[in-house]
Formats: sequence, C-alpha cells, structure tokens
Amino acid sequence: MSGAASEAPRPGRINWRIAAIFIVAAGLAVVAGANAHLVHVALTSQPDCVQHLKTEGRDGAYRAARPSC
Repeated sequence: MSGAASEAPRPGRINWRIAAIFIVAAGLAVVAGANAHLVHVALTSQPDCVQHLKTEGRDGAYRAARPSC
C-alpha cells in the first residue's frame, strides 16, 4: 500500500485544519463586528446634559472640564 492511499480523506471525518481556520475566522469576525459597533455608537450617540458642579471640585467631587450646556 502506498502512502498516498492512506492519506485520502475518508467520508465522515473532520478536517481539523479547515475547522481551526473557520473557528479563528469566526472569532476575528466577532471581534471586528463588536469594534465596529462600538465605533458606530460612539460617533452617533449624543448624551443628554447632566447635572454637574459649576465650581471647583473638592472632597473627591468631579466636575466637567468644559460643560456643553
């Protein structure tokens, strides 16, 4: 028996190299899609004006650097 005959793919067997490539590609697609969604939300959302301190912050209180309202 030659080596080529024993390497022929058998029906019902999983080609793990192709499966691994598919899994990696699917993972990269999910990461790219999530990043695209975050960029889209960051560029299209307009947060409402919130209450903040108008004077210097003290005692651990924060205030807006430049309030927009």
